[in-house]
Amino acid sequence: MRLSYVLPVAGLIGIAAVFGFYLYQIGAGGKNIRDVPSALIDKPVPEFDLPPIVGRNDGFATSDLAGKVSLVNVFASWCVPCRAEHPSLMQLAREGVAIYAINYKDKPEDALRFLADLGNPYSRIGADGTGRTSIDWGVYGYPETFVIDRTGRIRYKHIGPIMPRDLENTIRPILESLTR
Repeated sequence: MRLSYVLPVAGLIGIAAVFGFYLYQIGAGGKNIRDVPSALIDKPVPEFDLPPIVGRNDGFATSDLAGKVSLVNVFASWCVPCRAEHPSLMQLAREGVAIYAINYKDKPEDALRFLADLGNPYSRIGADGTGRTSIDWGVYGYPETFVIDRTGRIRYKHIGPIMPRDLENTIRPILESLTR
């Protein structure tokens, strides 16, 4: 057999083995690729002052987070996982949780349609047209949600959509511990 045929096949088998190992770890309850530490945990939220989505009157700024436990959700109308998590956010809003939003690089008409179609769980929404504020928050995927304590410090970062299991196992327990 020629080496030029064996090496690519061996390389492909090696890559498949690594990929399979990581999938096994996730399925076995081991390493979760969503558990990426954030350098902002236990730090004050970044300073920002976002304008409202064109067509709304409620922008969003650092000062809005003072004195209460809240969530900050980064979403966009074009984000499919954002639609998947929306019922969880609506449930939290019905329970009285203060939820704020950073709307990432979205067309105003699309963002307004998203909220009209799915409901609006947000107390205030800021339009991050340039993406600069999202970068300051350390966002690299959508959606991402942050739990903020009464002093304006980030206590938890959830990467990806908040699903019912995440509400029960992670988000609600953290919120409860911060509101005692």
